[in-house]
Amino acid sequence: MSDILMDHAGDLTQVCCLKDSSAKSNTTTYEEIQPRQEGDLTIMFDVTSSSESNYWAQVTISNNNHTSRLANWQLSWEWMRDEFIYSMKGAYPTVVDTGDCIFGKQGEYYKGMDFSKALNCEKRPTIIDLPLEKTNDTTLGMVPFCCRNGTILPPFMDASKSKSAFELQVYKMSPDLNISAIHPPQNWKINGTNSPGYVCGPPVRVSPSLFPNPAGLSSDTAAVASWQVICNISSSTLKKPKCCVSFSAFFNDSVVPCNTCACGCNASPGNMCSATEPALLLPSKALLVPFDNRTEMAKDFNRRRDLPNPLPCGDNCGVSINWHLLSDFTGGWTARITLFNWDDTDIVDWFGAIQLDKAIQGFEKGYSFNGTIIPDANNTIFIQGFSGLNYLVAERRGDNPRKDPPVPGTQQSVLSFTKKTTPGINVGAGDGFPSKVYFNGEECSLPVILPSGSTRRVPLASSAFSILLTMLVLMVLQLSLWLEI
Repeated sequence: MSDILMDHAGDLTQVCCLKDSSAKSNTTTYEEIQPRQEGDLTIMFDVTSSSESNYWAQVTISNNNHTSRLANWQLSWEWMRDEFIYSMKGAYPTVVDTGDCIFGKQGEYYKGMDFSKALNCEKRPTIIDLPLEKTNDTTLGMVPFCCRNGTILPPFMDASKSKSAFELQVYKMSPDLNISAIHPPQNWKINGTNSPGYVCGPPVRVSPSLFPNPAGLSSDTAAVASWQVICNISSSTLKKPKCCVSFSAFFNDSVVPCNTCACGCNASPGNMCSATEPALLLPSKALLVPFDNRTEMAKDFNRRRDLPNPLPCGDNCGVSINWHLLSDFTGGWTARITLFNWDDTDIVDWFGAIQLDKAIQGFEKGYSFNGTIIPDANNTIFIQGFSGLNYLVAERRGDNPRKDPPVPGTQQSVLSFTKKTTPGINVGAGDGFPSKVYFNGEECSLPVILPSGSTRRVPLASSAFSILLTMLVLMVLQLSLWLEI
């Protein structure tokens, strides 16, 4: 509203503008653009094209944590303004259901729409990844980083497999029927099988993402608008571990096994075992035998002490890892790590992470595994199988199923360390044992005690003998791998 005033000479004009409180703008005011943040997991919601009634968005899930992975991820969010998913590429809803649209306000407004071709009208849809064979499907696939059966690996392992992406077409409802009215969904959640628990924050408006030009030109194409969701691993959502660690050393015949009920317990009135008794020390050969077949070995090995009745329960872990101090000499030391798969499924693209707080700077190399220090976590070694050896087979039947117990799938390697960069290190007293171990993104349960006798030096730890022993072990490992190939 304005008033125009003129002076008597007619050579001066003044305009007075007053705010009209009843006037409304037909444009959408977006929240202030914020700088992008970092987190264990980031989710980008990028609107790539927009019209009055609908828009296309690309959702990209990126794993930024070097020790975690997602398997069979499931992503959900909540629509706040009656939106619905009409079509998708690169992923799919767990339920195809348009009943809420047909019998709701969406059906009243979009009277001419064939809702049998729409995908999902749930207020909170759940989205899953597509199988690998849909990667090049012209209808459902053809989206970069799609279609991997829901597996997202750590970026340090394979950056090209550390993210998943999909596209979706979203229809809007009144009063948002203009090209600039775009509201991202809220209350994001993501989880997976054998994956850590994540807590996600709200979507935050950030600068538009840039995508390669679809015509192949050197210029980039900016998104219409972009929002970022940060998800972090929460200690309050951590599940029971699926893996456990045992400790052993050259100076002691005993193995400190996985903790009692490390991955859960099956103790019950009909199951005669104790969930509270500490695990019994074991001979090394018992590590190759399923827990239910170790009873006589454990009793014989501990015959000089009073055994509890009932005996402690097992660890109930699908994967167990033995960390064995192999040698300790003047210039360095070695450790042997062995993986045991007790599950009935093969583990593909496995990886592990070993946290050594006082010994990490002395790490030299892994032999049968690829070992690398994680750059932004300078106390952790990332390990994975070499190409062709990244397959940890499932538990299988023994040679004589009637007599022999099942045999776990195993992989083994030696890691070597120098003492030149870690003066004063006391390997046997604890510095040579990990403080944390991860397998496939899950933190494993560690023993509460170390092998005894670790503070004394014994003749076995002499330099010449230790080096010779290490060389013999490596030769045996290489020979066994050659025979497998």
